[in-house]
Amino acid sequence: MKSLFVFINLGFIIFSSEAQETSLKGKVVDAVTYENISGVKVSIENSAYEIITDATGYFTFSGEDVPLGNQVLHFSKKSYVELRLPVIIEEGTEKNLDLVPLQTDLNDEQLQISTISLSDDELNDDEASVDNIAGLLQASRDVFLNAAAFDFSQTFFRPRGYDSEHGKVLINGIEMNKIFTGRPQWSNWGGLNDVQRNQVFSMGLSPSEVSFGGLAGTTNIIMRASQYSKGGRISYAFANRSYNGRVMGSYSSGELPKGWAYSVSASRRFAEEAYNDGSLYDANAFYIAVEKKFNDTHSLNFTGFYTPNIRGKSSPNTQEVFDLKGRRYNAYWGYQNGEIRNSRIREIKEPVLMLNHFWTVSDKTEVNNNLLFQFGKTGNSRIDYGGTRLVMLGDQESFVGGGANPDPTYYQKLPGYFLRFSDNPNYEAAFRARDHFIEKGQLDWAKLYAANKSAGYSIYALGEDRNDDKLISANSIISSDLNENISLNSKLSFTSLNSHNFASVKDLLGGNGYLDVDFFAEGDAETSLGDRAQSDLQNRNRIVGINEPYKYNFELKANTAEAFAQLQFNYTEADFYAGVNLSQTTYQRNGLFQNGNYPENSLGESEKLQFTGFGVKGGGTYRLTGRHLFSLNAAYLAKPPNLRNSFSNSRQNNETVLGLDTEKIYTADLSYRYQAPKLKVRLTGYFTQINDATEISFYYADGLSGLGRTSTTAFVQEILTGIGKRHLGAEFGVESQITTTIKLKAAAAVGQYTYSNNPYLYLTSDDFEEAVHYGTSYLENYRIAGGPQRAAQIGFEYRDPGFWWIGTTLNFFSHAFLDVSPLTRTANFKLDTDALPLLNYDEEIARKLLEQEQFQEYFLMNIIGGKSWLVKGKYIGFFVSLNNIFDELYKTGGFEQSRNANYRTLKTDQEREYPIFNPKYWYGTGASYYANFYVRF
Repeated sequence: MKSLFVFINLGFIIFSSEAQETSLKGKVVDAVTYENISGVKVSIENSAYEIITDATGYFTFSGEDVPLGNQVLHFSKKSYVELRLPVIIEEGTEKNLDLVPLQTDLNDEQLQISTISLSDDELNDDEASVDNIAGLLQASRDVFLNAAAFDFSQTFFRPRGYDSEHGKVLINGIEMNKIFTGRPQWSNWGGLNDVQRNQVFSMGLSPSEVSFGGLAGTTNIIMRASQYSKGGRISYAFANRSYNGRVMGSYSSGELPKGWAYSVSASRRFAEEAYNDGSLYDANAFYIAVEKKFNDTHSLNFTGFYTPNIRGKSSPNTQEVFDLKGRRYNAYWGYQNGEIRNSRIREIKEPVLMLNHFWTVSDKTEVNNNLLFQFGKTGNSRIDYGGTRLVMLGDQESFVGGGANPDPTYYQKLPGYFLRFSDNPNYEAAFRARDHFIEKGQLDWAKLYAANKSAGYSIYALGEDRNDDKLISANSIISSDLNENISLNSKLSFTSLNSHNFASVKDLLGGNGYLDVDFFAEGDAETSLGDRAQSDLQNRNRIVGINEPYKYNFELKANTAEAFAQLQFNYTEADFYAGVNLSQTTYQRNGLFQNGNYPENSLGESEKLQFTGFGVKGGGTYRLTGRHLFSLNAAYLAKPPNLRNSFSNSRQNNETVLGLDTEKIYTADLSYRYQAPKLKVRLTGYFTQINDATEISFYYADGLSGLGRTSTTAFVQEILTGIGKRHLGAEFGVESQITTTIKLKAAAAVGQYTYSNNPYLYLTSDDFEEAVHYGTSYLENYRIAGGPQRAAQIGFEYRDPGFWWIGTTLNFFSHAFLDVSPLTRTANFKLDTDALPLLNYDEEIARKLLEQEQFQEYFLMNIIGGKSWLVKGKYIGFFVSLNNIFDELYKTGGFEQSRNANYRTLKTDQEREYPIFNPKYWYGTGASYYANFYVRF
């Protein structure tokens, strides 16, 4: 009877109406449950008419320009089978389609689950070295972006080469990008896949109703209680990637009597040891949303989620370490009492609470008011081996102690170190070091405990770098249809951050306390060693215990006010838009410790930094015919620097970056699209120029000139200002539905991402009093590191009418590059320690030493498939993904070590069989699997 009902509704309903205005309306429902379906895109093919169904599933087309005669309606929404419905529209009549049922697309449901799950799996490391924007692309149906989100993401491919700080992520209209880095922190909402399917993605700077956007696009994740269909889901997944297992459950009430609705979800992801050795994973996730619809104009929603997660990091390794231990080796862990213990733990516990008010002012205007409060901690642990004890020599303070670097890959522990002198290699010591590293090349926790017990104080301690944030954000979004063709989107927002940054002792490793001084400090004629070594002159020689701040302690405060407005124009042959954005940002540091190296410039408030941001964008789409479309987007942005890149050494003093300015960004892209029922094509060319960017790095350098002292080594802060970056390239995607069951697809990206100028470099350090200015860093035309700049894919999918499916893709990647050291490309490279030119400097040899390493190209093959059943109104299914099935070895990234800062030291090191300070690399996951089983009810 249901089939007969559907057939009658779609084909043979006789319409009658006495209305004079031409109109077409209907209501979209689920073909099984007959529940209303909101958010369905309904369009009249080969026309500009397009609308989204409202909360009750209704849609209406009306007006003098509604196309007449034989037309085809197209209905589409994720997780539902697309529907093309022939209709006859007669002038001056009102046609009511009544109910339009959509069938659930079980295959698409599986693909959606898999894409979100696998992208989440790839996005768990928030470190800049593996920065990834795949999560931004999950809501897109574009064939190229789907390839980027699913198959390309495992290599840390970045569409158009953009850092994820250029992509905006919002939840319920509130921006979630961190002020400190500008990047979204995916771990804040990881594990909530079931309630994150309602996503609206705007590609690049194309129009978004909730944000001006960013170069890499805008994703708004809608987590409103009323937007979920009634029902629940229970699933279990197992894998050998970031985690080994995941259990998840969710339930949504749908709209209840008296206007209430709620949704809940919880999950757990876990691994004692995932793909890389010693990589712990322990994550939980909790979500609740409750909404009350007071009447037809007002609704109030509360959303809260908390996703505490703990992850063990994995180390980058040199070629020497890789040759001895392989791709899975991780230097950060060791056994303690027979159990794996990782020393580099990343812990994030930041609950998010938000209120969302929805006000339908009229059928043309809607207002959305939002309030967010986020608080909690982010911690990154590491072993501190500078523990000392105080010794008084008369009235002079000195400090005795300090331990050896416990890192098993520390260069003095590797066999190459004992072969460093070509004229006198110590083969016996190298052989012993090799055997020891192969057999016992992990952290020796027992040795650290024994050292502390023997000394009677903590030489070694497990420290944690903490960021305890309190964030308040509020905004108001107005959407209004000014007439049939013009709509207005506008937004006012304010965000305030107070971030408490400090180091704390997480574990004394059997010791009684840790003396809070800098063991590596040196006194001089003006300042005694006792003073200079103090982390806080207000509390001299303090013995700290568990969870007490030490080393550094300060606050960062940031406030941002922003206004955004956008006009969209929609006509039969063309759509176009224009938008503008204005912001005011302030940053300030407040030191809570008086650092001994900077007694006059560490305690109290810094100067207040102020930046005015501005953006203007415009673009449009021209329909040559209903199938041939051309799109153009262009924008100019003045973007304030991130908080991280505003203070040169925020842990110790109030110094701001010299000459700090807003980034200037120019961008444009041009696209051609062909859209037919069985063939979709997109070809896009793009260009982006970024000027006046700033980057700060921290490392230990050797071979420094111009320090005015005998030593040439120091732990430094490298400040690179006035950076220019150029991104240009093309994207291509094609998808062909060969038969009702077979689809072929292909995608390709050809990019060239380079430094477009020679920025300015200077160093600061507590090892020298004044900043050392090395001037120009010759980076122009070097490639920007961060995943492959070229990628291609061919693949197919088979979807059987019996709801099983399989797909495979062959993916090619090339033009990935090592991250170069800016310091070695300054004048310092040619200078001796006395700041005079080096003797025997050879330009040809220097050019070879400074060549940027290009990683080897590679192929990856992936297979994915699944099966679904509909059993008494319940959906049961599974999918399995096999990635890199041929176990291809490839590098995902790496960086030059800056220890060898001049020609002499770098040349000497590179002439060795195993250079001591070779680049360090990250390697991609080998053959891996991911499987998910679920029940939906």
